[in-house]
Amino acid sequence: MGEEGQVKLIKGRSGMMVAVPLLRMMALFATATATIVMAVNKETHTFAVATVGNTPVKLTIMAKFHHIPANVMFVIANGLASLHCLLMLSFSFLSHKYDLKGLRFVIVTALDMMMISLVSGAATATVFIGEIARHGNSHARWNKICDNFERYCNQASGAISASYIGIFFFMVVIMVNIFKREQLNTINNSTNA
Repeated sequence: MGEEGQVKLIKGRSGMMVAVPLLRMMALFATATATIVMAVNKETHTFAVATVGNTPVKLTIMAKFHHIPANVMFVIANGLASLHCLLMLSFSFLSHKYDLKGLRFVIVTALDMMMISLVSGAATATVFIGEIARHGNSHARWNKICDNFERYCNQASGAISASYIGIFFFMVVIMVNIFKREQLNTINNSTNA
Protein backbone atom coordinates (compact mmCIF):
# COMPACT_ATOMS: atom_id res chain seq x y z
CA MET A 1 0.00 0.00 0.00
CA GLY A 2 1.40 3.38 -0.99
CA GLU A 3 1.69 6.48 1.14
CA GLU A 4 -1.45 8.00 -0.41
CA GLY A 5 -3.45 4.89 0.47
CA GLN A 6 -2.30 5.04 4.08
CA VAL A 7 -3.26 8.74 4.33
CA LYS A 8 -6.75 7.97 2.94
CA LEU A 9 -7.05 5.06 5.37
CA ILE A 10 -6.15 7.26 8.36
CA LYS A 11 -8.61 9.98 7.28
CA GLY A 12 -11.37 7.41 6.71
CA ARG A 13 -10.77 5.75 10.06
CA SER A 14 -10.76 9.05 11.95
CA GLY A 15 -14.04 10.08 10.26
CA MET A 16 -15.69 6.80 11.23
CA MET A 17 -14.23 6.94 14.72
CA VAL A 18 -16.14 10.20 15.19
CA ALA A 19 -19.28 9.18 13.27
CA VAL A 20 -20.16 6.00 15.17
CA PRO A 21 -20.04 7.51 18.69
CA LEU A 22 -21.97 10.55 17.44
CA LEU A 23 -24.64 8.32 15.89
CA ARG A 24 -24.79 6.24 19.07
CA MET A 25 -25.26 9.39 21.13
CA MET A 26 -28.15 10.40 18.87
CA ALA A 27 -29.70 6.92 19.27
CA LEU A 28 -29.16 7.18 23.03
CA PHE A 29 -30.87 10.56 23.14
CA ALA A 30 -33.83 9.32 21.07
CA THR A 31 -34.40 6.09 23.00
CA ALA A 32 -33.89 7.75 26.39
CA THR A 33 -36.37 10.45 25.40
CA ALA A 34 -38.89 7.81 24.32
CA THR A 35 -38.42 5.97 27.62
CA ILE A 36 -38.85 9.03 29.81
CA VAL A 37 -41.75 10.53 27.86
CA MET A 38 -43.72 7.28 27.96
CA ALA A 39 -42.81 6.49 31.58
CA VAL A 40 -44.19 9.81 32.87
CA ASN A 41 -47.26 9.67 30.63
CA LYS A 42 -50.46 9.97 32.65
CA GLU A 43 -53.63 12.01 32.59
CA THR A 44 -56.63 12.21 34.92
CA HIS A 45 -60.19 13.18 34.03
CA THR A 46 -63.30 13.47 36.15
CA PHE A 47 -66.62 12.67 34.51
CA ALA A 48 -70.14 13.29 35.82
CA VAL A 49 -71.90 9.96 35.45
CA ALA A 50 -75.19 10.61 37.24
CA THR A 51 -77.09 13.12 39.33
CA VAL A 52 -78.57 12.19 42.70
CA GLY A 53 -80.91 14.96 43.73
CA ASN A 54 -78.99 18.12 42.91
CA THR A 55 -75.57 16.53 43.51
CA PRO A 56 -73.68 15.15 40.54
CA VAL A 57 -71.95 11.79 40.99
CA LYS A 58 -68.48 12.00 39.53
CA LEU A 59 -66.08 9.32 38.41
CA THR A 60 -62.36 9.98 38.21
CA ILE A 61 -60.42 7.97 35.65
CA MET A 62 -56.65 8.03 35.32
CA ALA A 63 -54.80 6.87 32.22
CA LYS A 64 -51.22 5.75 32.96
CA PHE A 65 -48.68 4.09 30.72
CA HIS A 66 -48.46 0.96 32.89
CA HIS A 67 -52.18 0.20 32.43
CA ILE A 68 -51.33 -1.10 28.93
CA PRO A 69 -48.82 -3.99 28.65
CA ALA A 70 -47.61 -2.82 25.22
CA ASN A 71 -46.60 0.52 26.75
CA VAL A 72 -44.74 -1.26 29.56
CA MET A 73 -42.84 -3.30 26.96
CA PHE A 74 -42.16 -0.07 25.06
CA VAL A 75 -40.56 1.52 28.14
CA ILE A 76 -38.51 -1.60 28.89
CA ALA A 77 -37.31 -1.99 25.28
CA ASN A 78 -36.30 1.65 24.90
CA GLY A 79 -34.65 1.60 28.33
CA LEU A 80 -32.62 -1.45 27.31
CA ALA A 81 -31.67 0.25 24.04
CA SER A 82 -30.51 3.31 25.99
CA LEU A 83 -28.43 1.11 28.27
CA HIS A 84 -27.03 -0.68 25.23
CA CYS A 85 -26.01 2.67 23.72
CA LEU A 86 -24.28 3.68 26.94
CA LEU A 87 -22.37 0.40 27.09
CA MET A 88 -21.36 0.55 23.44
CA LEU A 89 -20.21 4.16 23.83
CA SER A 90 -18.03 3.21 26.78
CA PHE A 91 -16.66 0.17 24.94
CA SER A 92 -15.92 2.24 21.83
CA PHE A 93 -13.44 4.30 23.81
CA LEU A 94 -11.84 1.29 25.51
CA SER A 95 -12.01 -1.52 22.96
CA HIS A 96 -9.38 -0.32 20.47
CA LYS A 97 -6.79 -2.30 22.43
CA TYR A 98 -8.84 -5.50 22.31
CA ASP A 99 -10.12 -6.03 18.78
CA LEU A 100 -9.95 -9.86 18.72
CA LYS A 101 -9.18 -9.86 14.98
CA GLY A 102 -12.33 -8.01 13.90
CA LEU A 103 -14.71 -10.06 16.05
CA ARG A 104 -15.74 -6.86 17.85
CA PHE A 105 -17.52 -5.56 14.72
CA VAL A 106 -19.52 -8.78 14.36
CA ILE A 107 -20.59 -8.84 18.02
CA VAL A 108 -21.48 -5.15 18.13
CA THR A 109 -23.44 -5.36 14.88
CA ALA A 110 -25.34 -8.42 16.13
CA LEU A 111 -26.21 -6.64 19.39
CA ASP A 112 -27.33 -3.55 17.45
CA MET A 113 -29.60 -5.70 15.29
CA MET A 114 -31.09 -7.28 18.41
CA MET A 115 -31.82 -3.79 19.78
CA ILE A 116 -33.51 -2.79 16.51
CA SER A 117 -35.69 -5.91 16.67
CA LEU A 118 -36.62 -5.37 20.30
CA VAL A 119 -37.39 -1.66 20.01
CA SER A 120 -39.23 -1.92 16.69
CA GLY A 121 -41.41 -4.76 18.02
CA ALA A 122 -42.32 -2.81 21.13
CA ALA A 123 -42.91 0.40 19.17
CA THR A 124 -45.11 -1.40 16.65
CA ALA A 125 -47.22 -2.97 19.41
CA THR A 126 -47.65 0.46 20.98
CA VAL A 127 -48.64 1.93 17.61
CA PHE A 128 -51.38 -0.69 17.20
CA ILE A 129 -52.74 -0.01 20.68
CA GLY A 130 -52.52 3.73 19.97
CA GLU A 131 -54.48 3.27 16.76
CA ILE A 132 -57.33 1.63 18.70
CA ALA A 133 -57.12 4.35 21.36
CA ARG A 134 -57.26 7.10 18.75
CA HIS A 135 -59.93 5.67 16.42
CA GLY A 136 -61.57 2.80 18.31
CA ASN A 137 -62.96 -0.30 16.65
CA SER A 138 -66.66 -0.20 15.90
CA HIS A 139 -66.83 -3.91 15.02
CA ALA A 140 -65.54 -4.95 18.44
CA ARG A 141 -67.40 -2.04 20.12
CA TRP A 142 -64.18 -0.58 21.49
CA ASN A 143 -64.62 3.12 21.98
CA LYS A 144 -61.85 5.58 21.27
CA ILE A 145 -60.34 7.22 24.32
CA CYS A 146 -58.14 9.89 22.77
CA ASP A 147 -61.03 12.33 22.55
CA ASN A 148 -61.12 12.28 26.38
CA PHE A 149 -57.38 11.78 27.06
CA GLU A 150 -55.86 13.90 24.30
CA ARG A 151 -52.68 14.91 26.14
CA TYR A 152 -52.01 11.27 27.08
CA CYS A 153 -52.35 10.16 23.46
CA ASN A 154 -50.25 13.02 22.09
CA GLN A 155 -47.48 12.32 24.59
CA ALA A 156 -47.51 8.62 23.62
CA SER A 157 -47.30 9.63 19.95
CA GLY A 158 -44.24 11.74 20.71
CA ALA A 159 -42.59 8.83 22.53
CA ILE A 160 -43.29 6.52 19.59
CA SER A 161 -41.79 9.05 17.17
CA ALA A 162 -38.64 9.35 19.31
CA SER A 163 -38.37 5.56 19.40
CA TYR A 164 -38.52 5.29 15.61
CA ILE A 165 -35.85 8.00 15.33
CA GLY A 166 -33.69 5.87 17.64
CA ILE A 167 -34.28 2.85 15.40
CA PHE A 168 -33.16 4.91 12.41
CA PHE A 169 -29.90 5.86 14.13
CA PHE A 170 -29.28 2.23 15.09
CA MET A 171 -29.71 1.28 11.43
CA VAL A 172 -27.22 3.94 10.34
CA VAL A 173 -24.73 2.71 12.98
CA ILE A 174 -25.04 -0.80 11.58
CA MET A 175 -24.46 0.42 8.03
CA VAL A 176 -21.37 2.38 9.11
CA ASN A 177 -20.01 -0.62 11.04
CA ILE A 178 -20.54 -2.91 8.04
CA PHE A 179 -18.81 -0.37 5.78
CA LYS A 180 -15.94 -0.06 8.27
CA ARG A 181 -15.61 -3.86 8.43
CA GLU A 182 -15.55 -4.05 4.64
CA GLN A 183 -12.82 -1.39 4.54
CA LEU A 184 -10.73 -3.37 7.02
CA ASN A 185 -11.16 -6.53 4.93
CA THR A 186 -10.08 -4.66 1.80
CA ILE A 187 -7.03 -3.24 3.58
CA ASN A 188 -6.07 -6.63 5.02
CA ASN A 189 -6.43 -8.29 1.61
CA SER A 190 -4.30 -5.61 -0.09
CA THR A 191 -1.67 -5.83 2.66
CA ASN A 192 -1.48 -9.63 2.41
CA ALA A 193 -1.20 -9.53 -1.38
